[in-house]
Amino acid sequence: MKHLAILGAGPGGYVAAIRAAQLGARVTVVENQALGGVCLNWGCIPSKALLSVVELGDKTKKAKDLGLQLGGPISYDAAVMVARKNKVVSTLVKGIATLFKTWNIVHVEGTGELLDAHTIRITKKDGTETQVVADGVIIATGSSWPNLPLFPIDGTQIITSKQALDLERIPASLLIVGGGVEGCEFASLYSGLGTQVTMVELLPRLLPLEDEEISQMMERELKKRGVDIRTGVTVDSIVRQPDVVTAHLRDGLSLNVEQVLVSVGRGFNSRGIGLEKAGVEVGSRGEILVDDRMETNVPGVYAIGDVVGKAMLAHVASAQGKIAAENFLGHSRTINYDVIPTGIFTLPEIGRVGLTEQQARDRCVAAGKDPQQALKIGRFRYGGLGKAQATGDIQGLVKVVTDGESDRILGVHILGAHATDLIHEAALAMHLGATVSRVADMIHAHPTFAEGFMEALEDVHGQAIHLARKTS
Repeated sequence: MKHLAILGAGPGGYVAAIRAAQLGARVTVVENQALGGVCLNWGCIPSKALLSVVELGDKTKKAKDLGLQLGGPISYDAAVMVARKNKVVSTLVKGIATLFKTWNIVHVEGTGELLDAHTIRITKKDGTETQVVADGVIIATGSSWPNLPLFPIDGTQIITSKQALDLERIPASLLIVGGGVEGCEFASLYSGLGTQVTMVELLPRLLPLEDEEISQMMERELKKRGVDIRTGVTVDSIVRQPDVVTAHLRDGLSLNVEQVLVSVGRGFNSRGIGLEKAGVEVGSRGEILVDDRMETNVPGVYAIGDVVGKAMLAHVASAQGKIAAENFLGHSRTINYDVIPTGIFTLPEIGRVGLTEQQARDRCVAAGKDPQQALKIGRFRYGGLGKAQATGDIQGLVKVVTDGESDRILGVHILGAHATDLIHEAALAMHLGATVSRVADMIHAHPTFAEGFMEALEDVHGQAIHLARKTS
């Protein structure tokens, strides 16, 4: 029986452990924090637990217009929200521990360091040391919050997302530095709770990695929530006083806020884990270099998740973990990054898979093609859906980017209710290589939000039923 040792028990490490155990390996997992990693304990799950309350509050605010009479204005109890969030997290962490027990996976609490390609020295929390010798190793140490001199994190006035998920008092004002996914999610959360939120983003627009049309729509939605958005500008300096933080922006503006949330990326946890002793190569950014089998330059040593610097998403880490575990046990699997669905849990949600319109245009130009001729775009707004009108969720868009010659779907972008669930039909279609016409021909249930994807696909060929005739 082969023995596999795994450094880290986040969404990559714990999934790899279970898959390896399912395939007959003896597995030891080394983790110095809670099972589930950042995603489960201080990221994906806790933020969604809090956002779900604000989403419910948003619906409640529309209740009167829908015919539902409630007694007075709503209010939020942050302490109760945090307590419920902690209970959700605790339940899921215990679930992983139970899975480990059922699969006879050994969990060693401590910090691991490679001594060579097969040996891990573990320093336990009580200071004692032990060693694990295994046939193979998977490194799943993830990423961490950056330590930026301009923003000295004190956990009280200048915070990261970790502290922002545990605030039991709703701040009156909050400056969010960074307009990426995390920043926009927290802007949705805290603006919904009544905080005056200001966002500062160095680049010209929020969500710079998303389709520009979707990014612009999200900016409008956040402004409707009262968020003050300032793009193309950065923070020059921070001055802390007992009850206020003053942020001086490069455009000359000064902001006084209760707290500053720093949301400007993450760093790879590749230092201090013995990579040099094992001979594992890292890239210029500190990411561990792997092939498409998730194997490093050292045979039998694999790396997965954020620390490899590919798509830094929990579900990608899980997929990489399965692939690494299976390859360690003699299988032959590779990973395809072309079809990875992404969910952004703003209010409203965003779902995305594949290329943005600009990325598709750039590929056309690189191939010597005219994007105007080579690409076809289909769009359908939520307002045209019977289900959206019935539920009052009319703000949204489904956008499809396609190859006009092959009829292949290149990218799908959805902003609106349930977008993070709806995107998976598009991802499956792309994964299976289905054409625009093939998917559009599939009968979609009525009334559903999924009809928006069908209509957007039909719009590619000018045949969407619920779009008015286009005039030249």
